[in-house]
Amino acid sequence: MTSLPTQTIDQSLPNPDALAASLERVLAQATGAGATAAGATMSISVGLTVTVRGGDVESVEFQRDRDLSLTAYRGQRSGSASSADWSEASLNEVVDRALSISGHTGEDPYAGLPDPERQATDFPDLDLHHPWSLSVVEAIDMALACEAAGLEADELVFQSEGATVSTHAGLTLLANTQGFVGHRLGTSHSVSCSVLAKSGDEMQRDYWYSSARRHEDLEAVADIGRRAGERAASRLGARSIPTAAMPVLYTPELARGLIGHFLAAISGGNLYRRASFLLDAQGKPVFAPGVRITQRPFLSRAAGSRSFDSEGVAMADRTLIDERGVLQGYLLGSYSARRLGLETTGNAGGPANIVVEPGELDFQALLTEMGDGLLVTELMGQGLNMVTGDYSRGASGFLVRNGEIREPVDEITVAGNLGDMFRNIRAVGRDVDIRGNCRTGSILVDGMTVAGQ
Repeated sequence: MTSLPTQTIDQSLPNPDALAASLERVLAQATGAGATAAGATMSISVGLTVTVRGGDVESVEFQRDRDLSLTAYRGQRSGSASSADWSEASLNEVVDRALSISGHTGEDPYAGLPDPERQATDFPDLDLHHPWSLSVVEAIDMALACEAAGLEADELVFQSEGATVSTHAGLTLLANTQGFVGHRLGTSHSVSCSVLAKSGDEMQRDYWYSSARRHEDLEAVADIGRRAGERAASRLGARSIPTAAMPVLYTPELARGLIGHFLAAISGGNLYRRASFLLDAQGKPVFAPGVRITQRPFLSRAAGSRSFDSEGVAMADRTLIDERGVLQGYLLGSYSARRLGLETTGNAGGPANIVVEPGELDFQALLTEMGDGLLVTELMGQGLNMVTGDYSRGASGFLVRNGEIREPVDEITVAGNLGDMFRNIRAVGRDVDIRGNCRTGSILVDGMTVAGQ
């Protein structure tokens, strides 16, 4: 450990053009060996993660990973293989394995590369790559300061569960035998803190974090720690409550998960397997009027920004839910689109920067709008039947009376049906959380069942 404080993470990455040449050689080798078509990806990532606990360094992890994967087609049969070894002998073996596997798989009429005319040809600069020249000692100092702020946030905070500082950079290249070659280059940085608060025999845990493409956009480490400590202390004295029907306000970080259930329900895999409560819902009202949801893949420095999907199909700005609450389209890659008799939407690998249009109310105004109800700050368990939309999650949070946050509650369950919940959204806040691939404010849902005692 004595040498670690002098080390700085090297986030330099190979020249994409050099890697692209290697990738194209693999594709040429695959077609030369009998593949009728092929697609391949190469990825490399470097990073540093430092975690402290109780004033001591718990771990220092340097990461440098790389991978090459190849999918080779013989007509409608396909085989895939991958390797972290990029030597010539290993890449030859990858080609041999992929072709060998393709000879033993059944024909799938929906398999194959995307339609050539749908492949991306424009690659705008989305400002995603911001390396951080961070030394281990600097990362340790930041983590220690974050942890200290968490422990000092409230006299009831008595123990740390750790503070972590992390920085990563990555490069991914995608190419296929239809002539597509594209790459994505990006960084991600984060700071997090988790602490315990205690009163008598009761203990409560909570956390906070910040993440960004540029380290300059991270929240101050002292603010992250302080917020973690305040959140933990505020949960002390929590109790269960009698079962009742009431409105529920989801904080932005939890509202993101609620929207995530919607995205899963309109994703191609669940649709062609008929495992979604939103089958055949396109063109129908799904959300309350006024709730508008879009995809914005070209946002500068955003977490989910990209110009092409995992097949090389061009991404596009899309309206998923219009201002009437009507579903305008699904999330499809080429395979799922063919299974459904539709066209790809450029969403192989998932959506990119889902934006729930914010309303006019800030967080306090949402509480006032709710009046009496439940503010949910943590959810536990899965509790979702994607086929029926039935939803039941363990939860904790705070009772709200007359628009004011009152006592903390836990050991409760919030339940409903997602179809009803989406249509019962009363308001979306303007307190938007931009840390993830889904950007949304708090979401107020009427008619929930809160089960407790």
